[in-house]
Amino acid sequence: MSLGTWQMRGRAASRGVQMAVEAGYRCIDTATGYDNEAAVGAGIRASGIDRDDVLVITKFPEEAAGHERETLLRSLDLLGVEYLDLWLIHAPLDADGSLAIWERFAEAREDGLVRAIGVSNFLPDQVDDLVARSGVVPAVNQIAFGPRFFTPALAPHHAGLGIVTQGHSPFSENDLEHPVLRATAERHGRSVQQILLRWHLEHGVPVVVKSVSPAHLTANLTATDFSLAPDAIAAIDRIGSATWGRTAP
Repeated sequence: MSLGTWQMRGRAASRGVQMAVEAGYRCIDTATGYDNEAAVGAGIRASGIDRDDVLVITKFPEEAAGHERETLLRSLDLLGVEYLDLWLIHAPLDADGSLAIWERFAEAREDGLVRAIGVSNFLPDQVDDLVARSGVVPAVNQIAFGPRFFTPALAPHHAGLGIVTQGHSPFSENDLEHPVLRATAERHGRSVQQILLRWHLEHGVPVVVKSVSPAHLTANLTATDFSLAPDAIAAIDRIGSATWGRTAP
């Protein structure tokens, strides 16, 4: 489970990250565009957890194309780290624009400034084109992967290329009042939020989830403590249409 930090700022962001790491989260997701990298880094340090035990993700704003190295070095400085665990292109440009950024990403990985590189909010054909033209496979595509956006072939397609599908915005991008989710939650004695997180995990999709509530941070982690039966998974799969990929956090 990863902690998302979109719209978290200042001391609240630092405290939220610290609480999450202390609660057991070991992956923290931010972005240059969130304007909170310094606060995120401060929260990680305040937790007292060794840097190497926390995966740090940040995202490159596509409007900064042509300034990749400068942007990366500023992110590292703000976060107070010597390397990123994962650096993502926040959203795609046209094919040539994404490729130019991606080439600089690959150079940063070769130079040891980042350990892995990936993309965010890319459609399958955009991922395929990037791989075909560069020969470099993203480690991750971070997308909105909720029932509203569910396409059965997506995660297996990514997996066939060696790409991890990571889901973001599981609560804000889905209908928490949907009767199928509510009925499933009641049947399992869980919250709708826990059911959504578990559904992601049943599909092999790790989740980025945002919270600054200690109770919610802990409750989210318990999504690993139970499972959903195949019929429950299938019912949730059918909630939405087979569309996905709109730009979001």
